[in-house]
Amino acid sequence: MTVNFNPGINSALPSIEALKAARPASESGEVKFGKALAQSLNKVNELHNKADASITDLLTGKSADINSVVATVAKADISFKLLVAVRDKLVAAYKETMKMQI
Repeated sequence: MTVNFNPGINSALPSIEALKAARPASESGEVKFGKALAQSLNKVNELHNKADASITDLLTGKSADINSVVATVAKADISFKLLVAVRDKLVAAYKETMKMQI
């Protein structure tokens, strides 16, 4: 049995195809790691700023739609959790590389 709490949440999240189309490519078609990481950090920051703004709008009475606020905060939370997971994997890979003997 599948429970769908918010059927519109899928439209709030970007699709994989849209993310693939938006990624930067160099002349050889490869994505520069530093540039991709910086864009991801900026996107997460932007999502958190939008979530903060939507919470402020709800509390000040500019917006009465609590569902959109919850969806915006959930999107920001998921993106931050993904960012932390990627960071943890990068740190683990770095530690593993430093353990290697030359």
